[in-house]
Amino acid sequence: MAPYRRGWIVIALAIAVGGCNSDSRARANLTSPPPIPQVEVVPVLSRNLSVVDRLPAELTPWLQVAIYPKVRGFVQEIPVDRGSIVRRGQLLVRLSAPEAPARMAQAEATMAGDEATYRRLVKASETPGATAKNQVELARQTYLADSERVRSFKTLAGYLTIRAPFDGVITERNAHPGALVGPPGGPLASAPMLRLEQVSHLRLVVPVPQADADAVDEGAQVRFQVSAWPGRYFTAIVSRVSHSIDPATRTMPVEADYYQRQYQLDPGMFVEVLWPVVERAPSLFVPSDAIVQMANRTFVDVVSQGRIRQIAVQPGRAMGNSLQVFGDLHPGDQVLPKGSQEMTDGEPVTAIPVKSRTPG
Repeated sequence: MAPYRRGWIVIALAIAVGGCNSDSRARANLTSPPPIPQVEVVPVLSRNLSVVDRLPAELTPWLQVAIYPKVRGFVQEIPVDRGSIVRRGQLLVRLSAPEAPARMAQAEATMAGDEATYRRLVKASETPGATAKNQVELARQTYLADSERVRSFKTLAGYLTIRAPFDGVITERNAHPGALVGPPGGPLASAPMLRLEQVSHLRLVVPVPQADADAVDEGAQVRFQVSAWPGRYFTAIVSRVSHSIDPATRTMPVEADYYQRQYQLDPGMFVEVLWPVVERAPSLFVPSDAIVQMANRTFVDVVSQGRIRQIAVQPGRAMGNSLQVFGDLHPGDQVLPKGSQEMTDGEPVTAIPVKSRTPG
């Protein structure tokens, strides 16, 4: 065989062998499984929720009263006005009733005459047969009725002077000297003569959401802000918990006490309370990005036995970069710190713990 023919045969054999090896590698690539993806995981943590909510609230007076007259009369003197700071027992209104002195004098004169008659009959009754016992008793009853009538007139006379029932500020005035006024419900009833509010002691009324009602503790301190004092915080003490949910708002009114020596805060001011919420029972937390929300479900990706399990959860409150969740989870379960809709339930994965990304 010629040398050149032997060379062509060697080249042809080499090409044939190379083609067979290439086909074998291609078939091997087609039949080998794809590599298992690696995913980072962090553990589900069990913690007690501790957050601060910002709740709208209302400042109201500790005491407030609308002052009406108890008897009909003319305003003789009213030495206070809107904004007046008054002390308990201080004169607020003095009324005059022109017919009252005459009626009092007549009642006292009648009582004096009936008293004299009664005492004369008592003296006469000491002599047997001088007077009947029923006459003495009738005189006694008449005298007692007169005495009660005089006491009533004196009481009514006392109603002509109205004094402050507690320390406070006059916030409303609707009467002036010379005006004819009368008790509420009567023909002269209208707006109160005065309105008195105690503002040195204020009620901070906070409507606490139903979900946080069980976390309310009496004696706790809460801070709040008012728009009139930007950047400044005030402190009140939780003192009264209603233990009743308002069905209209699904909130529970809670009252805190605030005391002030200088009248810096006024009833009716807009208030925002920094309300601490601390749950007594621990709950589960995952990173906020671990939650996958789809149109029909919300879940987290859990790695269990080398596979993805999509566990349905209900999100709760955020605490830092963590989110409270409720579902079929347990402390220590490994979840993807960033959930993905591209993962499928049951997909095999290799978990790589990442401690730096644990929720906190």
